Amino acid sequence: MTAGRAVGLEVTVDSCAGVLAAAGGGADRVELCAALELGGLTPSPGALARCLEAADGALGVHVLVRPRPGGFVYDTDELSTSLRDVEAAAAAGAAGVVVGALRDDGGRLALDAAFLAEAAQRARAASPLGAGLEVVLHRAVDQLPSVAAAVEVLAELGFDRVLTSGGAARAVDGLGELARASTAGRASGVQVMAGAGVRPDQVAALVGAGVHAVHLSARRPAPPGVGAGSRVSVGTADDGGHAVTDAALVARVRAALDALP
Repeated sequence: MTAGRAVGLEVTVDSCAGVLAAAGGGADRVELCAALELGGLTPSPGALARCLEAADGALGVHVLVRPRPGGFVYDTDELSTSLRDVEAAAAAGAAGVVVGALRDDGGRLALDAAFLAEAAQRARAASPLGAGLEVVLHRAVDQLPSVAAAVEVLAELGFDRVLTSGGAARAVDGLGELARASTAGRASGVQVMAGAGVRPDQVAALVGAGVHAVHLSARRPAPPGVGAGSRVSVGTADDGGHAVTDAALVARVRAALDALP
């Protein structure tokens, strides 16, 4: 979070251009992902290297580590891959890593505490920042019965922040749980960041719930170019177009935050 700002602004991006747009709009940090249309997956080492160059220390680059779409209960190989990705991102100079994993606890979902604690430990051991590296739990937490209850234990697992919608489809619809989670976070020393469908006119309500930061993708369709709308799809999610980060939308959210008392 930039000094003097009470509430942070994070933008999720998938490219160097996204980093520059987020910085231009006034973001404090970015979360770098691949496949944002799938909720975000682990980005490539090359993408991280280029985005760190583009950020040039002006804003923090956090790296999402998520091995696949389709839930957050992972097998042994997927957890092992995630630990390697955590170490690689930290060693490459990321300001933070963003992870999440759940386990089946007798038919109910629960945090995979063993994996999360190991991920936090390995990330800081691999990072040039050491204890200064931030470790964030992503929206896997929104699959749990109580976000607030999960927040209570995150500091013990080595986590600094949690991204959550308060268990709702949109953060603005989860204000009650966001308020409870924010109270739990202040007691335990874990920041709560609201994300999912965030727009400028929702910022006041989210901050009123007590969150420490807001998170959005700020996406808009890219202008059509050569090859757009290709005749032959290369995958089931390929519609021939793509989206880019909208610096103007980031700036409107920044202005909404800065206008709050």
